[in-house]
Amino acid sequence: MSEESTQPEAGPSQADANWRHPEREQAGVPGGVIRRVSSQRHSSWIQQVIEQITGSPKQCVTLSEVMPVSVLAVQRYLLEDEPRDTVPKPPLYCYDVTISDGVYQEKCYLDTSLNFLVHQNILKAGIEIKIFKVSCLYNEKRLGQGILCIDKIQCGESVDFVPLEIPFRNTAHEEKPERPLRGGRSHYLALWNNEDPYGDIWKSNKQPEEYNFHSIKIITLSHLEMTWNSRKNFPALLVRILHKSKLRYYGKPHKKTIEPYQTYLEVADSSGMVSVIMWNDLCPEWYKSLRVGLILLLQNYSVKRSHPFRRQPDPVDPHMKIISTMEICLNLRDPPNNIVIIPEKQLKPDWKLPKLTNRFITRSELEEMPEKATCDIIGVLAFVGRVQRSKKKDHGEDFWSYRWIHIADGTSEQPFIVQLFSTSQPEVFENICPLTYFVCTQLKVVRNYNQVPNLLYLTTTNESRVFIISGHRSQPYTYDSKVKNFIQWIKTKTDSGVKNAVIGGYYPYPPVPETFPKYSRFIKADSLLTAISEVRKVIEDLQYREQKRIAVQGIITAIKYIPPNHSAESAPASETLRSDSQPSTSQASKRVHHHERGSKRSQDDRPLGSSYFQFAPFILNLCAKRKIIQDPCANLIAIPQPHSPASSKGSKHRSPSRESSSSSSTGKSRRTAYDRWESQLWKDKKFSLRDHLHYSHVYPESVPRKFVLEYGKFLAKQYNTQPSKYIPPEGKQPKLDEFQSARSLGHFEVTILGLNHEIAIDVAFLPMYSPEDVRTSQIDTFLTCMNYSCVYPPEAPGSGRLSDIKEVAGDIVKAAAELDRVHIICILDICNLGDNKVEVCLQKIYTPE
Repeated sequence: MSEESTQPEAGPSQADANWRHPEREQAGVPGGVIRRVSSQRHSSWIQQVIEQITGSPKQCVTLSEVMPVSVLAVQRYLLEDEPRDTVPKPPLYCYDVTISDGVYQEKCYLDTSLNFLVHQNILKAGIEIKIFKVSCLYNEKRLGQGILCIDKIQCGESVDFVPLEIPFRNTAHEEKPERPLRGGRSHYLALWNNEDPYGDIWKSNKQPEEYNFHSIKIITLSHLEMTWNSRKNFPALLVRILHKSKLRYYGKPHKKTIEPYQTYLEVADSSGMVSVIMWNDLCPEWYKSLRVGLILLLQNYSVKRSHPFRRQPDPVDPHMKIISTMEICLNLRDPPNNIVIIPEKQLKPDWKLPKLTNRFITRSELEEMPEKATCDIIGVLAFVGRVQRSKKKDHGEDFWSYRWIHIADGTSEQPFIVQLFSTSQPEVFENICPLTYFVCTQLKVVRNYNQVPNLLYLTTTNESRVFIISGHRSQPYTYDSKVKNFIQWIKTKTDSGVKNAVIGGYYPYPPVPETFPKYSRFIKADSLLTAISEVRKVIEDLQYREQKRIAVQGIITAIKYIPPNHSAESAPASETLRSDSQPSTSQASKRVHHHERGSKRSQDDRPLGSSYFQFAPFILNLCAKRKIIQDPCANLIAIPQPHSPASSKGSKHRSPSRESSSSSSTGKSRRTAYDRWESQLWKDKKFSLRDHLHYSHVYPESVPRKFVLEYGKFLAKQYNTQPSKYIPPEGKQPKLDEFQSARSLGHFEVTILGLNHEIAIDVAFLPMYSPEDVRTSQIDTFLTCMNYSCVYPPEAPGSGRLSDIKEVAGDIVKAAAELDRVHIICILDICNLGDNKVEVCLQKIYTPE
């Protein structure tokens, strides 16, 4: 994730791209570290390190001269068991780090004790690092092949530019396809999940070819089903691909399979539909070339009994027979496969292959779809959320990657809400932006109308495929009537969608049920509640972009409102009010993270004002219809009413004349608003706490931004995950917080004290709005304010005036004060944004029943 940073000092990583490369005399075995370089025009720090380590008797050196080098790549792979391992270990992913000193590039092995730097996205491509300690690691099964191992490291700031033309010191690292430094694996994995194909082993050049069918025998699937047990040789199959699953990586350290991949194809002929499993080496060779709708001729396959617990996707044609007793296996070696893509123009009517059809639904039809039904949708992207990750197993190393998106099709005021998991199509998943025409197939309906707010969204399945505008023309669904209707709607649509398109930010979905018993039904009994003393451990265990929801018990003891576009530093809610002339805690001291094995980057804990993009209409409705709380609350501090709008970057689009006229016309009748409250209990306990966790900051990555088409690539990059390899910037790059936030209200910093009065935590609360429920316009308690989740309403004219926002914020602060000394259950969303940035957002409050 890109972020604001200071300019790095000039160093080797800033080497001029026009430098002449020194001559290299590299003798030895490919892959070795022992390389001598002579006749160099410029001194290479990497070469000095190599000479120092090879001259050391201990093969481990603390470097006498440390210089900054640039990181060009961080690449992940699975390390297989070594001979000394007697018990198979769980998956252990290793990382190769490519560095550059301005003269050479070098691929190094990162010691596994430093893996956490990658897990937290501290060590990443595009930054400068300092290496303090290195060692030489030899592969004893290969002659002379040594690897430079990084043992101690300090990570610095981002670099402006690194020339990619710099050569490798070791020519073996330039070989294609790229190969990991250790183990017998032939390829790297995607950096953040195992589903996406990554690297140059994945081919995509298989094309249809004319085939002579005169001397070939073809068998139907139904006939094969009846006879496969008694056959030794199987005739060819002529089938059409109806579904294609995402990739499954099943690598384990103790398994010696070089490319342990698997994917399913659902294929059909005139007699039925069956599953085809493609194994191992065939996946890199064929996966990216095969698409739904292609005609295949399969020969030299094997047949086995199908997996008893696997459920095949339903065929579009309800009359098609599903063959579930057998599976077709394609393997490169046993037996050698023969796959041919037959061109569509060679299709003969007597083959009677099924046509590829879709089950498109409109948003208005979604209301009638049953739970777990599958469907296809088409629309224009109105909102694209940031990429998030969740663990596949509680204590595993593997993650799912997903993002939330909104799709509009013109048939309803409500969009499709879709949880879009990675579908092994990174070229689409990482490049979707608002205002893009978007198709997604094989989605499953998730719904629950027995909770408030109602739950209704779509999620991808194992067979889902996604398409964006560049891939639509050749697709057969373009002839579908609902697709044609959508295209007609788009032609009549004005540019209003451009103004409302939103990208990124914190998105708390699915919504939390209105009662704790309903929430409890979906949570495992042993993890229903988290002790507040365990929250720090939960936060420390989270990896980059991992988001987790927990429930804790406590007491709300303080709350403070942070206005929108608040550029000044602000103290946590638990601190007393300072005058403008006094510096805040985070101004006076900045965190510097240092580890025994390495150092994390220094991080300025700067809370930035933000809000969720649904809140503008909520402000107007709340100002017009709220119930006024009559009883004043103790310990409330008044907000000075502004005479002019804020002067921060985000305020540049606000009209000064409208703001001033609004203030003058209502100033006489406006009652005093309040921006913070602190209970007497907190005043008594805050100086005797055993621990106080500060996680209420809202970072730029959590602010949804109005989408600007001109900067679409830049914005998409900010809300994607960190790339594995360094990508040079195109021209001068803007900063994320320069883009206007979408319907900003501001946020609240809430202090929650544990029931034992020993530990407290500061969290952020970002209010939301639901236009489908009028009760949200009559909020009179803090609990009610948190009862509703987000949808995507149209922008209301004249909304978001700073004076109105602060008055409403004062009402919410006073409503929160009603919970003084009340034991509550808080639902918290925790997200690790990487680079030592963690946010904890208050999603819901329950009072025990």
